[in-house]
Amino acid sequence: MCGIVGYVGPLRADEVVLEGLRRLEYRGYDSAGIAVVSDGTLACVKKAGKLINLESALAQESLPSAHTGIGHTRWATHGAPNDRNAHPHLTQENSIAVVHNGIIENFARLRHELEEAGYEFASETDTEVVAHLLDSIYDPALGLAEAMRQACRRLDGAFTLVAIHANEPGVVVGARRNSPLVVGRGEGENFLGSDVAAFIGYTRNAIEMGQDQVVELHPDSIEVTNFDGSIAPINEYYVSWDAEAAEKGGFEHFMLKEIAEQPQAVSDTLLGRINDEGSLVLDEMRLSDDELRSIDKIVLIACGTAYHAGMIAKYAIEHWTRIPCEIELASEFRYRDPILTRDTLVIAISQSGETMDTLMALRHAREQGARVLAVCNVNGSTIPRESDAVVYTHAGPEIAVASTKAFLTQVVAVHLVALYLAQVRGTKWGDEIRHHIDQLASMPSKIESLLETMEPVRELAKSLVDAQAVLFIGRHVGYPVALEGALKLKELAYMHAEGFAAGELKHGPIALLEQGLPVVAIVPSPQGRSVLHDKVISNIQEVRARGARMIIIAEEGDSEVVPFADVLITIPAVPTLMQPILAAVPLQVFACALATAKGFDVDQPRNLAKSVTVE
Repeated sequence: MCGIVGYVGPLRADEVVLEGLRRLEYRGYDSAGIAVVSDGTLACVKKAGKLINLESALAQESLPSAHTGIGHTRWATHGAPNDRNAHPHLTQENSIAVVHNGIIENFARLRHELEEAGYEFASETDTEVVAHLLDSIYDPALGLAEAMRQACRRLDGAFTLVAIHANEPGVVVGARRNSPLVVGRGEGENFLGSDVAAFIGYTRNAIEMGQDQVVELHPDSIEVTNFDGSIAPINEYYVSWDAEAAEKGGFEHFMLKEIAEQPQAVSDTLLGRINDEGSLVLDEMRLSDDELRSIDKIVLIACGTAYHAGMIAKYAIEHWTRIPCEIELASEFRYRDPILTRDTLVIAISQSGETMDTLMALRHAREQGARVLAVCNVNGSTIPRESDAVVYTHAGPEIAVASTKAFLTQVVAVHLVALYLAQVRGTKWGDEIRHHIDQLASMPSKIESLLETMEPVRELAKSLVDAQAVLFIGRHVGYPVALEGALKLKELAYMHAEGFAAGELKHGPIALLEQGLPVVAIVPSPQGRSVLHDKVISNIQEVRARGARMIIIAEEGDSEVVPFADVLITIPAVPTLMQPILAAVPLQVFACALATAKGFDVDQPRNLAKSVTVE
């Protein structure tokens, strides 16, 4: 959840760290703080609330010039979001400062032990335990990195830790277990961050931090060790996007920018997927054809928006491959004792690659012997590293908390996986697969043309600013689109919104309908699955009969729905399985516009953070 930045080098550390925090504020905005090492002492400023509060405090109480520093922007877990619980946390003598992402599960026992030893605590957080634990271990002859290794061997839970010591002005130490941390290698300077966005303005050369590893940064050196002190190999990679990609680019909100980037993002997901022979290729696929042919069941695991992408994937995979497919909430997956074998393929979908519920579900699947394929956006993140194979979406940075381009590219990526499985297993002919790929390749231009027609959607949103609730209905792949539309409205506009399978209305939810209630219906194509189309029209008539206001999303040229629409939003005609790629777009615009009309921050909705790195 939280955003972490570390810096050591020739520049003013507080300025570099603050810039990194600005890029990472999407990860948490309950509080923020910075600590630097200067003249053998630590100086720290921290403030509850959004980063602007810290910036105001720094304008009044500037930090001294220093070349080593750490910073943090918080999504609260342990302790209320106030000044006292804000990071960094310092020891009583101000000798050590620590920032932390994650949860220390055995903090209560450690806190009791440290209090018995005479340490006094100033906060309610589990993080402060680490600061005092490091202080109790620290030996100047061995250094901060060794203290960190010893401390980490005593910690249970998921954590990223970054620390500095007053006695070591040119050193930043970081550690990770089940929580993201990446190193940026510069020239005469080095960086740490929860995400490469923290240092992308300075370097695009990054180093993956492995599980249970500690990194020690000096301006001119980087040393990575395991928790036991053994030297760990360094795995470097180059970040393909630059600082400009993480900026708003003239848009009022990151979310608006990312909605507008969807044609390019989908195009990038599809780039280079066909070889000279016309066959579909997935370069990151590390499972052999024989392994894929042996698969007799597929289980998709994901959370939130990614879960909705997985629901759509189930339809495509079963239709094109005839392999039985299940979709599971990753947070519930391992607790029901799922039946997994070596011939089960688990597909883990995560934008960040650090979603803790999905990571834990993935590890459970691997412990049971199943093969795991990740669908992910962030190169080098934990989930793809711990999977047998990966398909990267190549969507570029997504800063807004509410996912837009990540969702569309996840849907495209799982379509590619389904078609690849069909190719390997021979359930589709080569020309059929190429036909589907060609249809996917037409999506960017269709999304672009659709985005040009969104002004009526924005006006509709403004007209509903006083609405108390909105319902969404759909059938087949329209059902997960309805769920996604409702989730976006909940996330951004803080209002009651529910998505239903349209056929389920008469089994209870129809009781919610009342005069004037806005209901959004996603109507399937009248071509191919006309029975479904007719059934959704029947559901629409049920809604209208109760006086609700009918907002219909339907294909261009679908004249049958026109008499039943109070508001009609049209999308280009596409095959049924690909309709979600288009149908989701007006729902994204609708949620963003309605939240804006209500005066809410669409990039940083309350209580939410971009990457959920705790269970």
